[in-house]
Amino acid sequence: MTLTELKYIVAVAREKHFGHAAERCFVSQPTLSVAIRKLEEELGISIFERGRSNVSTTEKGRAIVARAQQLLDDAEALKSFAKNEQDPLSGTLKLGTIFTIAPYLLPSLVPEVKAMAKDMPLQLDEDYTANLRVKLRQGQLDAIIISLPFTEPECEIIDLYDEPFVALLPEKHNLLKKKELKLIELAKENLMLLGPGHCFRDQILTLCPECQQSMDTESESMIQGSSLETLRQMVVSGLGVTILPASAVSDDHLQKGLLATRPFKEPVPRRRVSLVYRKRFGRKKAIDLLAQAIRSLQIRGMEVCPVNEFN
Repeated sequence: MTLTELKYIVAVAREKHFGHAAERCFVSQPTLSVAIRKLEEELGISIFERGRSNVSTTEKGRAIVARAQQLLDDAEALKSFAKNEQDPLSGTLKLGTIFTIAPYLLPSLVPEVKAMAKDMPLQLDEDYTANLRVKLRQGQLDAIIISLPFTEPECEIIDLYDEPFVALLPEKHNLLKKKELKLIELAKENLMLLGPGHCFRDQILTLCPECQQSMDTESESMIQGSSLETLRQMVVSGLGVTILPASAVSDDHLQKGLLATRPFKEPVPRRRVSLVYRKRFGRKKAIDLLAQAIRSLQIRGMEVCPVNEFN
């Protein structure tokens, strides 16, 4: 049994296709197939069920693949440990972020990290929380920035900051007569939210069941956006109202008088933004630097978590 064989079975489990897995591993398909068959014979079990058009992992195979990923993580951690003994902050750090955080955090974070660790470039990936979770577990990412709640075995969570939500309204909207709003008031308007899969949407609907009920009964008129920027533009056009995290509020449209914001009454709806990494990840110093860099930023609405919440 070799690490190369373990890489092969993890790749096949991920791709569900021998040919695609071979391409990812930069080997020929016969080479990969022979190696996996040899490993299955050595272990005495079938790791994969081979079909004409796809490949699935057997029940026992799933346990083998999970253990193989752990061993590969350990091997990578050993390499990182050896490298970190020479320079703990050198080498690419693969960082994932959710769509509703990346555009507002990364423009400030990337230069800050570069100034603090010039030999540690960031390889960035934007995706849904569910996809980032898988990429982190499989070692495709070293760390991810997400919004709670989040649970994943064998991972550590560092709480970074809290961020309030605000209502975004078009000019001359009747709700602008009020200084503060309640979420339920927006449920009575043409409320536009992100589409399914976005955790920000789920958080709003959890905080405001009336919003969910409104969407269920008015599904035909419900308008969804693919990004917060798209929602912002639809509010500018007068199509409806929306809710944004404070960091996503743009001064441009506010200054032109096209949009206005209103804070929410207590208890103010908010989200907790956190940094997640695998416990087995060997570059803890890089994670600590990343967390420090984020906490040092001046992001609109950011309420940094106390240091004692950072462990």
